[in-house]
Amino acid sequence: MTITGVTSQHTTRIAELVGEDTALAFDALRELRPHLTDVDEFVDVVGAQRREGYRIAASFDADGRVVAVAGFRHRTNLHAGSHLYVDDLSTLPSARRQGHAGALLRWVDEEARRLGCAAVHLDSGTPRHHAHRLYLGSGYDITAFHFVRKL
Repeated sequence: MTITGVTSQHTTRIAELVGEDTALAFDALRELRPHLTDVDEFVDVVGAQRREGYRIAASFDADGRVVAVAGFRHRTNLHAGSHLYVDDLSTLPSARRQGHAGALLRWVDEEARRLGCAAVHLDSGTPRHHAHRLYLGSGYDITAFHFVRKL
């Protein structure tokens, strides 16, 4: 599914990346996941995640370059029922505050509706205050704390 929308500053094109296009997401995703250092390894890891339902939607700038990405998957569990879970949402620094992330969240919402999902879920690191403002402004609620125990 490809959509084009108008943000406050420009026209945004969003499309799902599949196959060989996966590598186009590397630079934008690396902003959120700086441990990613090799594009070929990135493509391999995403390939493994795709077998678990992981998908990537990308927002393109006027020059056709991927400047923001949303990695997500369709999940079903007892707690939330059928929903889309956003694993990754990241924008290149040069493209921030231009509406790309908001456009991606709207795209994910539409995909969730198309799939019959009841909601969209995501986790966000506690120091990511700019991201939290985006999520709250996009209608997300803070409904839980996420706990981790390292082994």
